[in-house]
Amino acid sequence: MINFINQIILGDASKVLEELEENTIDLVLTDPPYFLDKLDENWKHENVKKGKLSSGIVKNLPVGMKFSPQQSYKAYNWFLDISGKIIRVLKPGGWFLSFSYPRIFHRFACAVEDAGFHLRDIFIWIYTQNQPKAFSLNHFLKEQDEEMKELLRIYKVPKVKSCFELIIVAQKPPEGTLLENFKKYKVGLFNTSLIQGENKFPSNIITTEKINPIFDKYFLIDKPGKKEKGYYNDHPSVKPIKLCKFLIELTTLENAIVLDPFMGSGTTIIASILSKRNYIGVEISEHYFNIAKRRIEEIKSNLFNK
Repeated sequence: MINFINQIILGDASKVLEELEENTIDLVLTDPPYFLDKLDENWKHENVKKGKLSSGIVKNLPVGMKFSPQQSYKAYNWFLDISGKIIRVLKPGGWFLSFSYPRIFHRFACAVEDAGFHLRDIFIWIYTQNQPKAFSLNHFLKEQDEEMKELLRIYKVPKVKSCFELIIVAQKPPEGTLLENFKKYKVGLFNTSLIQGENKFPSNIITTEKINPIFDKYFLIDKPGKKEKGYYNDHPSVKPIKLCKFLIELTTLENAIVLDPFMGSGTTIIASILSKRNYIGVEISEHYFNIAKRRIEEIKSNLFNK
């Protein structure tokens, strides 16, 4: 087995996972491909750039609308295979936290459970900084149908404004009790010292705004701005460092090993470094790999110069 500790790898996550030693990873935190717009695991950055326009439309349909039930089943099969490889490399009691799009969350969650994980819960990250994707179909209407034109002024494609993301919280079955597993592998419990207030258990709601006093103040996490992402970063789905850092510190001890098999522009790796955890990152796109490499080098430089 190859030692990839504190490295990022340009390659196929499915193949790299097979090269990792079993029972060695404390946490897998990742944002996998969602298979929207008919982009499968073989997608390329160039195809995304060619297909998407500045208006958020892919070949005359809004982002996420080129989707079929068959695509959902394919996503399940692919994620079942990936989850099976992830459970092998995790320590007993180790965590698998995966972001997921609401439309196919059920397929991803079933794939994780069918691979042998215990589904512990979900986190819901709520935000309001988003734009609705629904648009009018008027320009597709070829015949001069005034009644239909009038209806299409208010009836648009069935697409809602997305204001939340789901995070699957799954755990590899522990050896013995949770306490016995934690004593042996130092993983499998939550770090409640991160939670403010009298309630020492995290809420499963993570929000960008204070919408209710029962939600922990720690969970007020905004979407990342250009400064955090890097002005050169054109990845379409960059997660906040603060959010990933919290999830890492909640589920692992210092010096644990955090794996992100779909690294994107490197947020999980940056959060691992800031949390004093070891890391392994894998990214199949050379374009995003180079962005992640640059971001990681910048954060290491900033820490070194402090």
